[in-house]
Amino acid sequence: MKRRVVITGCGLVSSVGTGQVAFWDSLIKGKNGIGPITQFDPAGFDSRIAGEVNDFVPPAFLSPKEVRRAPRFIQFALKAAEEALLDSKLDLAKLDPFRIGVVIGSGIGCMDIIEREHKVLLGKGPSRVSPFLIPMLITNQAAGWVAIQFGLKGINFCTVTACASGAHAVCEAYSLIKSGKADIMVCGGTEAAITPLGVAGFCSARALSTRNDEPSRACRPFDRDRDGFIMAEGAGILVFEELEHALKRGARIWAEFAGFGATCDAYHITAPDPTAISAAKGIELALEEAEVSPREKVYINAHGTSTELNDKIETKAIKRVFGDNAKNIYISSTKSMMGHTLGAAGAIEAIVCCMAIKNKVIPPTINYENPDPECDLNYVPNKAIEFDLKIALSNSLGFGGHNATILLKEYK
Repeated sequence: MKRRVVITGCGLVSSVGTGQVAFWDSLIKGKNGIGPITQFDPAGFDSRIAGEVNDFVPPAFLSPKEVRRAPRFIQFALKAAEEALLDSKLDLAKLDPFRIGVVIGSGIGCMDIIEREHKVLLGKGPSRVSPFLIPMLITNQAAGWVAIQFGLKGINFCTVTACASGAHAVCEAYSLIKSGKADIMVCGGTEAAITPLGVAGFCSARALSTRNDEPSRACRPFDRDRDGFIMAEGAGILVFEELEHALKRGARIWAEFAGFGATCDAYHITAPDPTAISAAKGIELALEEAEVSPREKVYINAHGTSTELNDKIETKAIKRVFGDNAKNIYISSTKSMMGHTLGAAGAIEAIVCCMAIKNKVIPPTINYENPDPECDLNYVPNKAIEFDLKIALSNSLGFGGHNATILLKEYK
């Protein structure tokens, strides 16, 4: 019997709000979460703006000592996982912990701790480096901490594929349940890379927007005047469950995870393939697995980073797949509001798709003011729209040529 996978819990940390209610309210109102960097003094940096999580409070279950030892990206994952599990209403005490796994991706992980402890090494010597340095900095520890906190003893690992990390994590979780290796998966992505070195690196690559005097207008996916992406931080964690398992306990179902496609450009370490062939193939594979025709009216939560190449090539990929129907589908980039959360983006945007399906509202692409002739599709400009949405896709494209597309359906 074909095992189906549904989503029964969602949890969020983002620059536009922590928690489902604040997050969704911000998105449908077009609220912007981008502002001046406050986590360090950005004077001298080409880009001095970011999507910071300014209202973050660590989970109450962490002791003060644990807060000091848990890097920010891990705290984000724990906070979002707590909300997702509460949302799912799973009674973990009554379930087999070996049938519940965790997959959490992060593109960069713990850069802040590396920078801090490197200063200690240079200034005070090797004996003063924290004995917790290694477990603090390795990227798999987000999944490890979540498993430890909630007693989840099934398969546990992380995905590290740049900006596709969160998307690949949910794809892996889906595959594990579908194959019978697990009944429940806690999955998603987390990132906290707004640090001097992190920002400096992207500045040097000329990837970031320098519209420092207008942070609320800086991220403008698909707009002719886009000049780079905005770094952001946050986490998105989902609870995936085998359908029959969810139905037996009367779970509320957000949506069904119906398929995914994953490809590689095999082209360049940072630039996307200008032909868009591999990105298009990823979308085609997701449609094929979910048995959805390219003629359907769907919503695509675009990768939509607000960089010159990405937006143009993603548009080309969508046209390759949907042909004449491309102009009839709804596309939006919620990064226009929260910035680009790097390895967390695919998971956060999967939750956006869940919420859009459940609420029958498609969030907008804000700051879309000047159409680009090479980006000429319906990007839901500036204002959310109501639509009886039944199928949603989300694209994630990462440095290294990693492409991932997920497809969610309204559960019937």
